[in-house]
Amino acid sequence: MAAKAYIDAVKALADGDMEGKDVAELVSGMAGGWRAEFIVEAWSAGVSTSLGLATVATHTGGKRVCMVLDERAQAEYEQAMEHAGVSPAEVVVGEGEERVKELEGVDFMVVDMRRRDAARVLRGVRPGPRGMVVVCTRAVGKDGGAAWMMGRGTRVVRAAFLPIGGGLEILHVGVGNGPGLQGSCGGRWIKCVDHDTGELHVFRR
Repeated sequence: MAAKAYIDAVKALADGDMEGKDVAELVSGMAGGWRAEFIVEAWSAGVSTSLGLATVATHTGGKRVCMVLDERAQAEYEQAMEHAGVSPAEVVVGEGEERVKELEGVDFMVVDMRRRDAARVLRGVRPGPRGMVVVCTRAVGKDGGAAWMMGRGTRVVRAAFLPIGGGLEILHVGVGNGPGLQGSCGGRWIKCVDHDTGELHVFRR
């Protein structure tokens, strides 16, 4: 499924000079491999990732939702998708935690970290019964990393950082009780990226 989604994304993005095609292809492969059934994109600009996620949904039969900040962004997103010949996802208009909390059982989410409410979106999202994968695009320079923006009680069990497309942070969010990257006590968190493997290591000082 990952290979099929990746190949179809490459084909869909082959025409035109779109920004972020390498990220979109990678994200599509991950979503296909996860067999994502409920895909949410917190959109900011550009449709390469949106097109890639649309190809994934044709394989998994998944539902797609695109979160936009306002009606102007909605029009921009829908026009760009229609211009590419792809049906837009269901659109949710608004900001932050309250809007994303309306979406139950997310199992794959992409957040453009350029959104002014990116941290609030991450705090509000809730995983489905098998957990979820969260991909944060353009994540370079975000202090503490996206894992520390997640809401209290969210179990982030693994995080990795890839230095492509302005920085790509990938989180695996589990369900239920158990160890996670986040802690409940005070202290200073330090983030370190292993540039050989791209893995993000976080420890408390």
